[in-house]
Amino acid sequence: MGERIFITGGAGYIGTVMIPMLLEAGHSVTVLDRFGEGDTVLAPCCRYDGFTPIKGDARDEALVKSLVAKADVIMPLAALVGAPICKIDPMNATTINRDAVVMLTKLASKNQKIVFATTNSGYGVGEKDKFCTEETPLNPISLYGTTKCEAEAAILNSGNGVTLRLATVFGMSPRMRIDLLVNDFTHRAVTDRTAVIFEGHFKRNYIHIRDVAKAFIHAMGNYASMNNNAYNVGLSSANLSKLELCARIQKIVPGFVYLEAPVGEDPDKRDYIVSNDKIEATGWSPDWPLERGIQELIKGYTMIRNRRFSNV
Repeated sequence: MGERIFITGGAGYIGTVMIPMLLEAGHSVTVLDRFGEGDTVLAPCCRYDGFTPIKGDARDEALVKSLVAKADVIMPLAALVGAPICKIDPMNATTINRDAVVMLTKLASKNQKIVFATTNSGYGVGEKDKFCTEETPLNPISLYGTTKCEAEAAILNSGNGVTLRLATVFGMSPRMRIDLLVNDFTHRAVTDRTAVIFEGHFKRNYIHIRDVAKAFIHAMGNYASMNNNAYNVGLSSANLSKLELCARIQKIVPGFVYLEAPVGEDPDKRDYIVSNDKIEATGWSPDWPLERGIQELIKGYTMIRNRRFSNV
C-alpha cells in the first residue's frame, strides 16, 4: 500500500527528481509550491492519478493545516537554499526555512512521519582532519545554516522526525541549479574550459541528487528505527577539497585547466569533512559515485549553455 505524502517546495531542485520516484513506487504525492509563472518542471507527473499539485505558500497556516491532515508522511522541502540567496533575502529565509517548519511540527501528529532536508553546512568550519559526526556541535556561519539548524532542532525537540543533513548536492534535475559546487565546476570545465579557485584547500562532502531521494525513501521506509535522529547524507568517498574536486573533473574533461588564485577569498568559509557511518549502518548506501555524476552533468551541459539555472 502506498503512503500519502505531503511535500512543501516540491518543484525545486530535489523535489522534481524525487517526486516521480515516489509516484512510480505507488505513493500519492501532494505538492505545495508557488510554481513560478511558466514553471512546468512537474508537468510529466500529471499522468499519475496520485499526483496533486497545490499552488500556494508553505507559510499559509490554514492551507498547510488542511493538507497536513490528509498526509501519512510530511517532507518539508520549501526553503531558500544556500548562503547567497539567504543573505540577499533574510526575511523570507527566516520565515520559510525556519518558521514554516516550526509551524509544521505543531500541526503534525505523532502518528505522522516527518522527513526533513537540512544541511551539513551547520558544521561551519570543522577541526582539521577530524570527521564531523552527528554528535559534533553545530556551528553555522551563515543565515542559511542557522535557519536550517534551528528548523532541525524544532523537529528533533518535537520527538517526531528524521532529519537528513545533506552534503553539497550535485547532478541533473528538471529544476537545475548550476551554482552548486560540483555542478558549477563541471559547467566551467565543459563551457569555459577554465576555472579560478579561491582557497582551494577548503573541503566539503558531496552527494548525488538521486541518492538524496533514495535517503528520503529509505528514512520513510525505516521510520520506526530512524525516528528522532539526525543523519549525515553524503559520499564517504568524496570528502574533497575544491582543488581535489577539480582534479577529479579534469580526469573526465582532460582539457579543463584550473588555477588557484594567489590572492582573494571565497565568501563561503565552510571547511569540513563528514562521516556518513550512521546512515550507512541503517542499510542506506549511495548508487552514484562522483565520477558517474560528473559524466551525467557533461551530458546535461550539452543542452544547457547558460547560467540562469541558479538560486541567485
